[in-house]
Amino acid sequence: MAGVLYIVATPIGNLEDISLRALRILKEVDLIAAEDTRHTHHLLSHYGIETALTSYHEHNERHKTQVLIERLRRGANIALVTDAGTPVISDPGYRLVTAAIDAAIKVTPIPGASAVTAVVAASGLPPDRFAFEGFLPGSKKERRARLLALKDDTRTLVFYEAPHRIKESLSDLGEILGDRDVVVAREVTKLHEEFRRGSASELAAQLGNQEVRGEITLAVSGSSGAAAVSQATLEAEIRRLRGAGMHVKAIASSLAQQYGCSKKSVYRLALELDKKA
Repeated sequence: MAGVLYIVATPIGNLEDISLRALRILKEVDLIAAEDTRHTHHLLSHYGIETALTSYHEHNERHKTQVLIERLRRGANIALVTDAGTPVISDPGYRLVTAAIDAAIKVTPIPGASAVTAVVAASGLPPDRFAFEGFLPGSKKERRARLLALKDDTRTLVFYEAPHRIKESLSDLGEILGDRDVVVAREVTKLHEEFRRGSASELAAQLGNQEVRGEITLAVSGSSGAAAVSQATLEAEIRRLRGAGMHVKAIASSLAQQYGCSKKSVYRLALELDKKA
């Protein structure tokens, strides 16, 4: 009788973020296929788990998939893990999962930590509909093309990004998608966890010449469906609404929703106009 392939989510940082079921499965399986055996060994040692490890990563997955499928066919139970979070999601494993399904081997998910859902939940951006786009392309031309294709998407957009490219990506986001609300989440669940919230231009300015380190997840508000608005139009609308007695916060919320721009940028502009009045 064939074994079971378990897709086991592991912590994205804090070692306490793992389920009791995941720990039990990691103890009971015959083998753990890990993206980086050294990284996973640290987790297993922390919990006193001595299950055998084998490497399974992007450079050996074509060959290793067949080896693991044969073991599963012979009755072995195998857990697939990655360095952090849920396997297969922007990590190795898709080839193994599809091969197991084709071989009529049972595939069972053991859910747990995911940077995507953690950041969406804490972002303050609309969570009812969101799209995970994985890593933005490293090439500037390809990255800008991807963002242009997403320009009219009304869902909250979520990306992974490398720390050395975050400033370039924020610049492209602001230029192509407009100055929308953006959240830069860094080192989520770890000791130096940080959430920065603001428009793309504000966050780019905040980072300035800082050296950015750690794992980064970007969340970006979706398109409002409205056409881009000029500053002159915004100023005229702010003056009109202020003249009607509307408070600055209410104006920022209303115009941001109407024109698909950042609440903070509208709020700041309204305050500047108040000072000049």
